Amino acid sequence: MSLSHTAAEFMLSDALLPDPSSSRAKGLRLELPSDRLLKFVTVGLPLCLVSLAFAREFSAGSQISCFSPTNFTGKQSAYTDTACWDSLIHHGFDAEGRAVTKSLWALKVFPYSLLVVAVLMYLPYLLWRYAAAPALHCDLLFIIDELDKSYNRSVRLVQHMRKIQQASDEPERFWEEYERARRERYFEFPLLERYLTCKQHAHALVFIYILRNLLLLLFLAATCLYLVFLHLNIFFQDEFSCSIKTGLLQEEPHIPPLIPCKLVFFSVFQIISLSVGSVYVLLIPIVIYNALQLCQWDKGLLSVYEMLPAFDLLSRRMLTCPLNDLNVILLFLRANISELTSFSRLNAVSALREATANKEDIDTVIDFMTLLAGLETTKPKH
Repeated sequence: MSLSHTAAEFMLSDALLPDPSSSRAKGLRLELPSDRLLKFVTVGLPLCLVSLAFAREFSAGSQISCFSPTNFTGKQSAYTDTACWDSLIHHGFDAEGRAVTKSLWALKVFPYSLLVVAVLMYLPYLLWRYAAAPALHCDLLFIIDELDKSYNRSVRLVQHMRKIQQASDEPERFWEEYERARRERYFEFPLLERYLTCKQHAHALVFIYILRNLLLLLFLAATCLYLVFLHLNIFFQDEFSCSIKTGLLQEEPHIPPLIPCKLVFFSVFQIISLSVGSVYVLLIPIVIYNALQLCQWDKGLLSVYEMLPAFDLLSRRMLTCPLNDLNVILLFLRANISELTSFSRLNAVSALREATANKEDIDTVIDFMTLLAGLETTKPKH
């Protein structure tokens, strides 16, 4: 008999979770995997392409090639290239033969506009990092710690029940007391449940998360519209007519009125704009999906913790509208599931409960532990 008692004590002691390490606070992920991917692509892609464009500009030298008259010297040809690159104004004629001008300055500022796009794409993540991440970090640390502690409390409660049951001369009276304690909810540890219930009535995190996705969606759409505007108005004109008859050169008779020029970097800018635009268009559904995740509850995580006697959000139907801070916290708990040691234990217990023939005997992890500890022979049926 003592051997079975010793085996049960060892089994229950092994079921206890170890004390959390000090690195848990540093290892929490405060960004969802999809959000991290969006940040890497939306910010990194324009920066990478702009660096390639600048590297080509520095290696290739002049970004424009003008066809100067044959009587121009080398210095005059260089001056023509510089003047036309500085102005970037196309001189042409409309259908009625009237002179018209068209500015091509957007081509010159295009690499710098992509830098602005990268900065804008990073703003939503700065908003989340400084406005929501500190509070989310505290919430996750407390909830993960309390969930693991609630599991340990349940196991320690079974250990205490074993000692009382072994010392009791009337096993039936012991189980009557156990059933009365269950009915009067003495086994509950309501701090965690009340804290999560309080988070159902808070909306700071969900507001910031939705605002971040809306800002990101707005910047993506604005960037795509900007690139469409460039393609429709400028990115189909790699040749233009430049006029250098200005200032002191206005009265020079040997200078032609218009000089044809060609943009040598034109194809590079077309490839960059098409790459950024196509990738950003593909990212828009991901942003929308991230926002729509808040429209439903992650009941898989909560249902596993229903085996804790202090946790019955689902059974008491306390889950109402999902647009609140609790739903955001559940999403990040799922992302930090590796830090939640009790989840794997309770998930295994839940799977074993489904495979048990007498499922009505197992309502909580306490019931399961009493069965494993060898108390099933005297435990009454519920």
